[in-house]
Amino acid sequence: MAAGDAQQERQSAVARNYAEALLALARKAGDVPGWGRMVTELADAVANDAQLRGFLESPRVSAEHKNAALGGAFQDRYPRLFVRFLQALVSKGRQRSLGAVAREYAALVDEAEGRVHAEVTLAQPASEADRALLAQQLSARLGKQVVPHVRVNPAILGGVVVRVGDTVMDGSVRRKLGRLRAQLTEQVGAR
Repeated sequence: MAAGDAQQERQSAVARNYAEALLALARKAGDVPGWGRMVTELADAVANDAQLRGFLESPRVSAEHKNAALGGAFQDRYPRLFVRFLQALVSKGRQRSLGAVAREYAALVDEAEGRVHAEVTLAQPASEADRALLAQQLSARLGKQVVPHVRVNPAILGGVVVRVGDTVMDGSVRRKLGRLRAQLTEQVGAR
């Protein structure tokens, strides 16, 4: 394993630990979905606002000053426990991990609720009814609630390609034609 891979794996584990702590606090507060929205909203704000990101990541600004600013800015917007969580993140120098913590939090909630996300590729756009039917069929097949993320790629010609984690189910017309071509070539070559 390369040094970069080991460091990334360690950062992911740290983000997961913080996400687990945040989930425990959210359960204590009785608002798991709300806390997910808050951490995602804040992570998006930091990612999209260079000034906010610069302030939080600057080594010239003390953790105490950052925490005071967070407390003042969010005391009326977020629950006290959530603000204290953010301040703990800053005190430990982990504010750069906020986006990863938000992603890990969402993954933990999905896991707890038996939900998986699927990348679904179709040859043409699908109606909302078709998307709902697709989600229902995938959920029945996988035995979990499936949230499909649909994209269109005309190159598959028809059918559907589904990726859930490392598993790919390729029911595309392009793949079926390729298999048919291989079978015909094999039969012609055998004669």
